[in-house]
Parts: sequence; structure tokens; C-alpha cells
Amino acid sequence: MRTNEELQKDVQEAIKWEPLLNAAEIGVSSKDGVITLTGVVDSFAKKLEAEDAAKNVVGVRAIVEKIEVIPLHGTKTDNDLANDVLQKIKMTWEIPNNEIKIKVEKGVVTLEGELKWNYQKEAAKKAIINIPGVKDVLNFIVITGESFETIEKRNIEQALERNWSINERKIYVTVSGHKVTLSGSVGSLYQKEQAERIAWNAPGILLLDNELTIT
Repeated sequence: MRTNEELQKDVQEAIKWEPLLNAAEIGVSSKDGVITLTGVVDSFAKKLEAEDAAKNVVGVRAIVEKIEVIPLHGTKTDNDLANDVLQKIKMTWEIPNNEIKIKVEKGVVTLEGELKWNYQKEAAKKAIINIPGVKDVLNFIVITGESFETIEKRNIEQALERNWSINERKIYVTVSGHKVTLSGSVGSLYQKEQAERIAWNAPGILLLDNELTIT
């Protein structure tokens, strides 16, 4: 078991290693595997970069995010930001036209609507994280599925086994109708999210419950 001081130092070094980030902007505290990030950055992309860097550190069990986004060149109006978001999503080929509803309030973008695949939902968020003025993204898009074929449990297990970052971990897959549950243990938040991303690629999946623990 790593000490709070060791984990704090590792997260600080991981953040310092990322090209987008200035380590002096991000404060890091650690307690029992829970990392708290504080500070100010000038873009939502940098905020996500700090969070992702912390997730990749072995021993991090959870992250409390308190980083504030203050745009470098002032704040856009919500109307201007909404237009920028709409244009960016329209240009993203993975996302079907007119399937997503957008709300912008004080720089926070909320995405709603229905899509057939989880990768489309993730593409919608990814498309707008670098837009100047975006302070946060709330992704409430619902996955409806492209087909209602039976989910093949073994196919998900094999996909997890093929991935180098998690193939040494024992992850259990349970299928109930169109819902998949992942249980077992992994070594980091990154591995937990990676397993979820892989499982979402299974045809027929509408819901995913990620119960993986971090040890």
C-alpha cells in the first residue's frame, strides 16, 4: 500500500509530464487513494488532461475534481458558444445530423438526445472539448442501440483479454438482456475506464454497469 505522500508525488509527476499542462497550475492532495485536484486552467481540454494524467497513476482509486476553467481571452456569450458547439458537432462525421440537443449555461455545455452507439456519444464530447470558452461538458446522451441482437458474452471477454493494458487482470462479464455488468478488480482508474470503453463496443448493448474495484 502506497503512502499518501508517495501517491501525491506520483500524480504531480504525471501531470508535469503532460505537454499541455504547467504543473504549477494544478494542486494535488492525496488521502487513502483519493486524489483531489485544484487550481486554474485556461481551457476545458487542460482540465481533462490533468484528470486523465491522474487516472493513469497506479494506486489512484478516485478523483475529486476542483479545477476551475478561466478562458485566456475572456468569456464568450452562451449564444456564441452554442453556435460554435453546433458547428463543431455538425462537422463531426461520427455523429448523425440533428440527433443531439445542446444547452449552454455559463460556459457549461449539456448534451442530450439519442444515439445508437457509445462511440458516437464519446465523439460528441471529444469534438467540443477544445472549443475556447467551454468550461465543462455534461453528456446525457442516451444509447438506444443499432440492433437488438443477443450480446455475446465471450466476445466481450476476448476483447478484454486482447487489450495489453488490462489482459493480466481478472475481469468478470455478466450479461442480462441488453445490460452488461463488469466486476472484478483493476489497478487504476485508467484500466477501469478502458475496460468499460471496450465492453461498450459489443453489438446490442444498451446499458453498462461498471462495478470494477481498484486495488
